[in-house]
Amino acid sequence: MLTTFSTTAPPVGTHRDDGTAPDFLVIDVETACSNVSSICQIGIVGFRNGVEAFAYETLVDPCDDFSPFNMRIHGISSDHVAGKPTFAHVHPAVDAHLSGRITVAHSAFDKGALAAACRVHDRTAIATTWLDSVRVAQRAWPELSSHRLNVLSKFLGFRHKHHDALSDARAAGMVVVRAIDHTGIDLAGWLTPPLRRGGSAPKPASDGPLKGERIFVFGAHRDGPLALRLASAGGRVVSSVGRTTTMLVVSHDQPFGRYPQFAPAYRRAEELRRDGASITILTEAEIDARLVAPVG
Repeated sequence: MLTTFSTTAPPVGTHRDDGTAPDFLVIDVETACSNVSSICQIGIVGFRNGVEAFAYETLVDPCDDFSPFNMRIHGISSDHVAGKPTFAHVHPAVDAHLSGRITVAHSAFDKGALAAACRVHDRTAIATTWLDSVRVAQRAWPELSSHRLNVLSKFLGFRHKHHDALSDARAAGMVVVRAIDHTGIDLAGWLTPPLRRGGSAPKPASDGPLKGERIFVFGAHRDGPLALRLASAGGRVVSSVGRTTTMLVVSHDQPFGRYPQFAPAYRRAEELRRDGASITILTEAEIDARLVAPVG
Protein backbone atom coordinates (compact mmCIF):
# COMPACT_ATOMS: atom_id res chain seq x y z
CA MET A 1 0.00 0.00 0.00
CA LEU A 2 1.05 3.61 -0.46
CA THR A 3 2.00 5.46 2.67
CA THR A 4 2.89 8.85 1.16
CA PHE A 5 1.75 10.65 -1.95
CA SER A 6 2.06 14.10 -3.46
CA THR A 7 0.35 15.79 -6.37
CA THR A 8 3.56 15.89 -8.39
CA ALA A 9 5.54 12.81 -7.38
CA PRO A 10 5.19 9.61 -9.42
CA PRO A 11 3.43 6.70 -7.72
CA VAL A 12 5.58 4.58 -5.43
CA GLY A 13 5.09 1.51 -3.26
CA THR A 14 3.23 -1.31 -5.00
CA HIS A 15 3.44 0.21 -8.50
CA ARG A 16 5.46 -2.02 -10.82
CA ASP A 17 6.06 -1.42 -14.53
CA ASP A 18 8.05 -3.56 -16.97
CA GLY A 19 8.61 -0.62 -19.31
CA THR A 20 6.19 -1.69 -22.06
CA ALA A 21 2.77 -0.26 -22.82
CA PRO A 22 -0.08 -2.56 -21.77
CA ASP A 23 -2.71 -3.85 -24.20
CA PHE A 24 -5.34 -2.88 -21.66
CA LEU A 25 -5.71 -1.70 -18.07
CA VAL A 26 -8.16 -2.92 -15.43
CA ILE A 27 -9.43 -0.77 -12.57
CA ASP A 28 -11.45 -1.64 -9.50
CA VAL A 29 -12.45 0.64 -6.64
CA GLU A 30 -14.01 0.17 -3.23
CA THR A 31 -16.21 2.88 -1.73
CA ALA A 32 -16.71 3.99 1.87
CA CYS A 33 -20.47 4.53 1.74
CA SER A 34 -23.44 4.86 -0.57
CA ASN A 35 -21.94 7.97 -2.17
CA VAL A 36 -20.41 6.57 -5.34
CA SER A 37 -17.64 9.19 -5.18
CA SER A 38 -16.39 7.89 -1.80
CA ILE A 39 -13.49 5.85 -3.20
CA CYS A 40 -11.39 4.37 -0.39
CA GLN A 41 -9.25 1.88 -2.36
CA ILE A 42 -8.04 1.72 -5.96
CA GLY A 43 -6.45 -1.21 -7.75
CA ILE A 44 -5.11 -1.00 -11.32
CA VAL A 45 -3.52 -3.85 -13.27
CA GLY A 46 -1.99 -3.67 -16.74
CA PHE A 47 -2.05 -6.68 -19.08
CA ARG A 48 0.18 -7.26 -22.08
CA ASN A 49 0.15 -10.35 -24.29
CA GLY A 50 -2.19 -12.08 -21.85
CA VAL A 51 -0.06 -11.65 -18.73
CA GLU A 52 0.17 -9.05 -15.98
CA ALA A 53 2.61 -6.25 -16.85
CA PHE A 54 2.24 -4.08 -13.74
CA ALA A 55 0.05 -3.46 -10.70
CA TYR A 56 -0.80 -0.28 -8.80
CA GLU A 57 -2.71 -0.14 -5.53
CA THR A 58 -3.48 2.49 -2.93
CA LEU A 59 -5.82 3.19 -0.06
CA VAL A 60 -7.58 6.54 -0.41
CA ASP A 61 -9.03 8.92 2.16
CA PRO A 62 -12.55 9.29 0.74
CA CYS A 63 -13.25 12.56 2.58
CA ASP A 64 -16.54 10.94 3.50
CA ASP A 65 -18.08 8.75 6.18
CA PHE A 66 -17.66 4.96 6.30
CA SER A 67 -20.93 3.04 6.49
CA PRO A 68 -21.14 -0.24 8.46
CA PHE A 69 -22.56 -1.94 5.35
CA ASN A 70 -19.58 -1.06 3.16
CA MET A 71 -17.08 -1.88 5.89
CA ARG A 72 -18.59 -5.37 6.20
CA ILE A 73 -18.10 -5.87 2.46
CA HIS A 74 -14.45 -4.83 2.07
CA GLY A 75 -13.12 -4.56 5.64
CA ILE A 76 -11.73 -1.04 5.17
CA SER A 77 -12.45 1.54 7.87
CA SER A 78 -11.51 5.13 8.65
CA ASP A 79 -8.55 3.85 10.67
CA HIS A 80 -7.08 2.20 7.55
CA VAL A 81 -7.16 5.40 5.50
CA ALA A 82 -5.89 7.80 8.16
CA GLY A 83 -3.03 9.74 6.60
CA LYS A 84 -3.60 8.25 3.15
CA PRO A 85 -3.87 10.42 0.04
CA THR A 86 -7.21 11.81 -1.11
CA PHE A 87 -8.53 11.15 -4.60
CA ALA A 88 -7.34 14.60 -5.61
CA HIS A 89 -3.78 13.49 -4.78
CA VAL A 90 -3.94 10.13 -6.60
CA HIS A 91 -5.76 11.52 -9.64
CA PRO A 92 -2.50 12.26 -11.56
CA ALA A 93 -1.33 8.67 -11.17
CA VAL A 94 -4.70 7.16 -12.12
CA ASP A 95 -4.97 9.50 -15.10
CA ALA A 96 -1.44 8.62 -16.23
CA HIS A 97 -2.29 4.91 -16.23
CA LEU A 98 -5.73 5.07 -17.86
CA SER A 99 -5.85 8.11 -20.12
CA GLY A 100 -5.84 7.25 -23.81
CA ARG A 101 -5.90 3.51 -23.19
CA ILE A 102 -8.42 0.66 -23.03
CA THR A 103 -9.73 0.29 -19.49
CA VAL A 104 -11.63 -2.76 -18.27
CA ALA A 105 -14.01 -2.65 -15.31
CA HIS A 106 -16.38 -5.34 -14.05
CA SER A 107 -19.74 -3.56 -14.57
CA ALA A 108 -20.30 0.19 -14.91
CA PHE A 109 -19.85 0.86 -11.18
CA ASP A 110 -16.13 1.67 -11.27
CA LYS A 111 -16.54 3.93 -14.31
CA GLY A 112 -19.28 5.84 -12.49
CA ALA A 113 -17.31 6.05 -9.25
CA LEU A 114 -14.25 7.42 -11.05
CA ALA A 115 -16.32 10.05 -12.86
CA ALA A 116 -18.09 11.05 -9.63
CA ALA A 117 -14.82 11.35 -7.70
CA CYS A 118 -13.39 13.57 -10.45
CA ARG A 119 -16.41 15.86 -10.14
CA VAL A 120 -16.42 15.97 -6.32
CA HIS A 121 -12.67 16.65 -6.13
CA ASP A 122 -12.71 19.10 -9.05
CA ARG A 123 -10.37 17.05 -11.21
CA THR A 124 -10.38 16.57 -14.98
CA ALA A 125 -12.43 13.59 -16.18
CA ILE A 126 -10.23 10.68 -17.23
CA ALA A 127 -10.50 10.03 -20.97
CA THR A 128 -10.27 6.31 -21.63
CA THR A 129 -12.00 3.63 -23.70
CA TRP A 130 -14.13 1.47 -21.41
CA LEU A 131 -14.76 -2.26 -21.73
CA ASP A 132 -17.21 -4.00 -19.37
CA SER A 133 -15.88 -7.43 -18.40
CA VAL A 134 -19.37 -8.47 -17.25
CA ARG A 135 -20.59 -8.17 -20.83
CA VAL A 136 -17.47 -9.98 -22.04
CA ALA A 137 -18.18 -12.87 -19.65
CA GLN A 138 -21.86 -12.98 -20.60
CA ARG A 139 -20.92 -13.34 -24.26
CA ALA A 140 -18.11 -15.83 -23.68
CA TRP A 141 -19.91 -18.05 -21.15
CA PRO A 142 -23.67 -17.50 -21.54
CA GLU A 143 -24.34 -20.87 -19.93
CA LEU A 144 -23.33 -19.54 -16.48
CA SER A 145 -26.18 -18.48 -14.20
CA SER A 146 -24.08 -15.66 -12.69
CA HIS A 147 -21.19 -13.57 -14.02
CA ARG A 148 -20.04 -12.13 -10.70
CA LEU A 149 -16.26 -12.06 -10.24
CA ASN A 150 -16.24 -14.64 -7.46
CA VAL A 151 -18.30 -17.04 -9.60
CA LEU A 152 -16.12 -16.47 -12.66
CA SER A 153 -12.86 -16.90 -10.73
CA LYS A 154 -14.04 -20.25 -9.40
CA PHE A 155 -15.29 -21.34 -12.83
CA LEU A 156 -12.06 -20.29 -14.56
CA GLY A 157 -9.83 -21.62 -11.79
CA PHE A 158 -7.78 -18.67 -10.56
CA ARG A 159 -7.25 -17.28 -7.06
CA HIS A 160 -9.25 -14.25 -6.08
CA LYS A 161 -10.00 -12.27 -2.93
CA HIS A 162 -13.41 -10.70 -3.51
CA HIS A 163 -13.84 -6.97 -2.70
CA ASP A 164 -10.12 -6.29 -2.57
CA ALA A 165 -9.54 -3.68 -5.29
CA LEU A 166 -6.27 -5.09 -6.61
CA SER A 167 -7.48 -8.70 -6.55
CA ASP A 168 -10.76 -7.73 -8.23
CA ALA A 169 -8.86 -5.84 -10.94
CA ARG A 170 -6.62 -8.87 -11.57
CA ALA A 171 -9.66 -11.15 -11.75
CA ALA A 172 -11.53 -8.91 -14.20
CA GLY A 173 -8.41 -8.76 -16.36
CA MET A 174 -8.11 -12.54 -16.35
CA VAL A 175 -11.75 -12.80 -17.41
CA VAL A 176 -10.90 -10.80 -20.55
CA VAL A 177 -7.71 -12.80 -21.17
CA ARG A 178 -9.55 -16.13 -20.84
CA ALA A 179 -12.47 -14.89 -22.98
CA ILE A 180 -10.05 -13.95 -25.78
CA ASP A 181 -8.45 -17.40 -25.58
CA HIS A 182 -11.78 -19.22 -25.26
CA THR A 183 -13.63 -17.54 -28.14
CA GLY A 184 -10.87 -16.43 -30.48
CA ILE A 185 -12.30 -12.89 -30.39
CA ASP A 186 -9.46 -10.38 -30.01
CA LEU A 187 -9.52 -7.22 -27.92
CA ALA A 188 -10.71 -5.10 -30.87
CA GLY A 189 -13.56 -7.56 -31.37
CA TRP A 190 -14.73 -7.18 -27.77
CA LEU A 191 -14.75 -3.41 -28.24
CA THR A 192 -16.98 -3.65 -31.31
CA PRO A 193 -20.52 -2.50 -30.50
CA PRO A 194 -23.14 -5.28 -30.39
CA LEU A 195 -24.65 -6.01 -33.75
CA ARG A 196 -27.98 -4.36 -34.44
CA ARG A 197 -30.46 -6.30 -36.50
CA GLY A 198 -30.42 -3.71 -39.29
CA GLY A 199 -33.32 -2.61 -41.47
CA SER A 200 -36.03 -4.54 -43.25
CA ALA A 201 -35.20 -7.96 -44.64
CA PRO A 202 -34.92 -8.16 -48.43
CA LYS A 203 -37.89 -9.53 -50.35
CA PRO A 204 -37.33 -13.15 -51.42
CA ALA A 205 -37.06 -13.94 -55.12
CA SER A 206 -40.06 -15.70 -56.61
CA ASP A 207 -37.97 -18.78 -57.35
CA GLY A 208 -34.61 -20.29 -56.50
CA PRO A 209 -32.89 -23.11 -54.60
CA LEU A 210 -33.95 -21.67 -51.23
CA LYS A 211 -37.60 -21.10 -52.11
CA GLY A 212 -39.79 -22.03 -49.14
CA GLU A 213 -36.96 -21.72 -46.62
CA ARG A 214 -37.42 -19.40 -43.62
CA ILE A 215 -33.88 -18.40 -42.70
CA PHE A 216 -32.46 -16.70 -39.63
CA VAL A 217 -29.07 -15.05 -40.27
CA PHE A 218 -26.91 -15.19 -37.14
CA GLY A 219 -24.16 -12.60 -36.76
CA ALA A 220 -25.00 -10.33 -39.69
CA HIS A 221 -27.57 -7.65 -40.52
CA ARG A 222 -30.78 -8.98 -42.01
CA ASP A 223 -30.47 -6.41 -44.79
CA GLY A 224 -26.75 -7.10 -45.34
CA PRO A 225 -24.91 -8.91 -48.17
CA LEU A 226 -25.47 -12.43 -46.79
CA ALA A 227 -29.20 -11.83 -46.36
CA LEU A 228 -29.39 -10.41 -49.89
CA ARG A 229 -27.75 -13.55 -51.32
CA LEU A 230 -30.18 -15.78 -49.45
CA ALA A 231 -33.19 -13.75 -50.54
CA SER A 232 -32.02 -13.69 -54.17
CA ALA A 233 -32.01 -17.50 -53.99
CA GLY A 234 -35.65 -17.50 -52.87
CA GLY A 235 -35.16 -17.68 -49.09
CA ARG A 236 -37.24 -15.59 -46.70
CA VAL A 237 -35.00 -13.94 -44.07
CA VAL A 238 -36.77 -13.89 -40.68
CA SER A 239 -36.12 -11.74 -37.61
CA SER A 240 -35.84 -14.49 -34.98
CA VAL A 241 -35.57 -18.26 -34.51
CA GLY A 242 -38.99 -19.83 -34.03
CA ARG A 243 -40.92 -23.00 -34.76
CA THR A 244 -41.45 -22.02 -38.39
CA THR A 245 -37.74 -21.35 -38.98
CA THR A 246 -36.24 -23.93 -41.32
CA MET A 247 -32.63 -22.77 -41.48
CA LEU A 248 -30.06 -20.91 -39.37
CA VAL A 249 -27.05 -19.55 -41.25
CA VAL A 250 -24.00 -18.59 -39.18
CA SER A 251 -22.26 -15.54 -40.66
CA HIS A 252 -18.48 -15.29 -41.00
CA ASP A 253 -18.75 -12.19 -38.77
CA GLN A 254 -20.72 -13.76 -35.91
CA PRO A 255 -19.56 -12.41 -32.52
CA PHE A 256 -18.94 -15.66 -30.64
CA GLY A 257 -15.63 -16.62 -32.28
CA ARG A 258 -15.01 -20.35 -32.24
CA TYR A 259 -18.13 -21.03 -30.18
CA PRO A 260 -21.27 -19.86 -32.01
CA GLN A 261 -23.17 -22.66 -30.24
CA PHE A 262 -23.13 -20.51 -27.11
CA ALA A 263 -25.24 -17.81 -28.79
CA PRO A 264 -28.90 -17.67 -27.67
CA ALA A 265 -30.22 -17.94 -31.26
CA TYR A 266 -28.04 -20.98 -31.97
CA ARG A 267 -29.07 -22.66 -28.72
CA ARG A 268 -32.74 -21.93 -29.49
CA ALA A 269 -32.37 -23.64 -32.89
CA GLU A 270 -30.79 -26.69 -31.25
CA GLU A 271 -33.57 -26.85 -28.64
CA LEU A 272 -36.22 -26.78 -31.36
CA ARG A 273 -34.40 -29.54 -33.26
CA ARG A 274 -34.37 -31.70 -30.14
CA ASP A 275 -38.12 -31.09 -29.89
CA GLY A 276 -38.60 -32.40 -33.41
CA ALA A 277 -38.45 -29.22 -35.50
CA SER A 278 -36.71 -29.44 -38.87
CA ILE A 279 -34.04 -26.71 -38.71
CA THR A 280 -30.82 -26.96 -40.68
CA ILE A 281 -27.79 -25.16 -39.23
CA LEU A 282 -25.16 -24.12 -41.76
CA THR A 283 -22.18 -21.79 -41.88
CA GLU A 284 -22.01 -18.99 -44.43
CA ALA A 285 -19.37 -20.98 -46.34
CA GLU A 286 -21.61 -24.06 -46.42
CA ILE A 287 -24.67 -22.19 -47.70
CA ASP A 288 -22.57 -20.40 -50.32
CA ALA A 289 -21.23 -23.77 -51.49
CA ARG A 290 -24.80 -25.05 -51.84
CA LEU A 291 -25.84 -22.04 -53.85
CA VAL A 292 -23.02 -22.39 -56.37
CA ALA A 293 -23.29 -26.20 -56.65
CA PRO A 294 -24.64 -27.40 -60.01
CA VAL A 295 -28.27 -28.47 -60.01
CA GLY A 296 -29.35 -31.97 -61.12
